[in-house]
Amino acid sequence: MGTGFFVHHRIVLAVKRVEFVNDTVSYIVLRGRRCNIIVLKVHAPREEKSDGSKDSFYEKLEEVFDHFPKNNMKILLGDFNVKVGRENIFKPAIDNESLHQDSNDNGVRIVNFATSKRLVVKSTMFPQRNIQKYNWTSPGGKTHNQIGHIMIDRRWQSSVLDLRSF
Repeated sequence: MGTGFFVHHRIVLAVKRVEFVNDTVSYIVLRGRRCNIIVLKVHAPREEKSDGSKDSFYEKLEEVFDHFPKNNMKILLGDFNVKVGRENIFKPAIDNESLHQDSNDNGVRIVNFATSKRLVVKSTMFPQRNIQKYNWTSPGGKTHNQIGHIMIDRRWQSSVLDLRSF
């Protein structure tokens, strides 16, 4: 397991810093026109892991996230191992286009994190066919889940115009 980045040759000169915090969190800081763009890449614990391991993951993520100035654009992406549902209480953060009807424990955790950090889950906001939403398939091919997500500061949400999974 681990996280990392591929950087296209056209933006290599914009890279200011890359840091691998631990096996589950890394980030890259890019020089933007108006502000720095921080892209955090994560790999969260799976649903069946202990609450302790999930708590430590989110504590570390919060510590890293809060380290950056508020005026920078922050994008958080990766394998969150979550099912984010379409519950009405979550609508401000997730809208209505999630693949799943109901959230699991990890889904509730990520929505709570997003809400507390003024993020929106953009991967659940665009109307797509289900085949373009899921990013995990069971070994037998019968189960499809949307476990990877992209979040961005509410302030910068209009910067993301569309998302699809491949």
